[in-house]
Formats: sequence, C-alpha cells, structure tokens
Amino acid sequence: MKKIEFLKALLIVLTSLFILTNISANSKSLLLATTTSVDNTGLLNYLAPKFKKDTGTELKWVAVGSGKALQLGRNCDADALLVHDPVMERQYIKSSYGIKRTKIMYNDFIIIGPRNDPAKIKNKSVTNALQNIAVKQAIFISRGDNSGTNEKEKQLWQKAKINLLKKTTWYIQSGQGMMATIYMAAEKHGYTLTDYGTFIKYAANYHNHPPLIILVQNDKILFNQYSIILVNPKHCKNVNIKLAEQFKNWLIAKPTQTTIANYKLLNKHLFIPNANQQ
Repeated sequence: MKKIEFLKALLIVLTSLFILTNISANSKSLLLATTTSVDNTGLLNYLAPKFKKDTGTELKWVAVGSGKALQLGRNCDADALLVHDPVMERQYIKSSYGIKRTKIMYNDFIIIGPRNDPAKIKNKSVTNALQNIAVKQAIFISRGDNSGTNEKEKQLWQKAKINLLKKTTWYIQSGQGMMATIYMAAEKHGYTLTDYGTFIKYAANYHNHPPLIILVQNDKILFNQYSIILVNPKHCKNVNIKLAEQFKNWLIAKPTQTTIANYKLLNKHLFIPNANQQ
C-alpha cells in the first residue's frame, strides 16, 4: 500500500516537472535594456501587452541610463537595447558589440525650472540659458549617470563654454533616473534637462500644474532620437537574436508606429515615430 502511495506521489512530481519543463521550453521572452525615459513615460507598459498579443513573446525590460544599458549589452545581459545616445551607440556598434541600429521614434530635450525662473532663461537659446544659470549660480540638477540625457547635457555645457570641472555649490548630480531627478530639482527649486515625454508624465502627475515648467525648448540641438540596437550574437552566444529581430521588426511596422504616435498624456504626444527615416 505504501509502495502504491509512493508511486502515485512520484508520478505527480514527474508530471509536474514535465509540465514546468514544457512551459519553460515553450515560453518566449525578450530581455530589453532601455533608458529610463521610455519606462518612466509608461510607453513600455503600453506596448508590452500588444507585443505579447501580436507575437506571443513576453517583453521584459530593465530601465537604466543609456550608458548602463549599453554596458548591459556588452555584458551579454540583454537581447536588445532601446537607447538615445547616438554617439555612444555608434561606438558600441563600431566595437562589434551591437548590430543593426534602427531609428524608432524621437522627441526633444527641454530645460525646465521653477515658475519664477530665478535665472531668467525663459525662451532664450540653450547656450544663453545655461550661461545665465552659471552666472547667477542658480541650482541645476544633473543626472550625473552617463545616461543619454546626461551626455547631451554635458555637450550643451561644453557648447556654452561653461567649465563644470571646478567644484560648485549650484551644480548638483543626482546619480538617479530622469523622474527622480526632476523631483529633486523641484524640491531644490532648481533647473534640469529632461526629455519632453518624461516631463509630460511628470506634469500629468500634478494634473498639468507641476512645480516646474518648460522654459527652453524648440532648439535644433535638443533633438532626441531613440533607436533599437540588437546585441551581437558573435559577441554574446546566448543572445536571443531571433526574438530581438522580431521585436525590432514589430517596432518599425506601420501598426506599431501608429500605436506609438497615438500614445498621449494630457492630450500631448510623448514620442513621434520615425522608423521610415532610416
């Protein structure tokens, strides 16, 4: 009797293992390393179930700065990267870590700050705005995390001929993602550089009456391109290149580009699709 019970129990265990093994073998999941702005805006939460419905593949992602996302690719810890630092992206591909950089969408960088605008930068050029902030030593919060936004910010300071190597009390590095940096800037009544999509999400959190407002925008130098890069299987043997290709093709397909265009908060477009502009 005991032997029969034991065999029944063994059969249940083996059956369970068989089912779990089949689920594991048949399940498909893509690991994406992406910038925080794509995550903070809610775009990935919006796209992921649609991708699963269309392809049967589950989208999993980790949101970090573009620099860290590219490093995850170098470490073979992702199948694909959705990032927004063209300079670092080209270096990454040139080093044979990635393949097939493809444009997906864009928005713009903007400078936001307190409503009373202590440095008087509203509607100025980016260069003049940063020079004003430096001269008045108004609080500026930098991400300081080698993200795409942080790299753009450093380029803008350089163009404005402002040397940030010297210790300053007004220039503060948060070392955090975009949304956390915006909240820190608001707390300290300071300025920061952000992308338009993340700002709209931030404004929506305050029912369109946020503590910080857009002060500088619509400058050509503030263009912000997002692209997908597939991790090179020659460098990372375990990368799922087929699913990465599937995701890239799904993103650039017209229905998905339309879906991205239709993603709005406060009745505003957060990203503009441009896969047709390769």
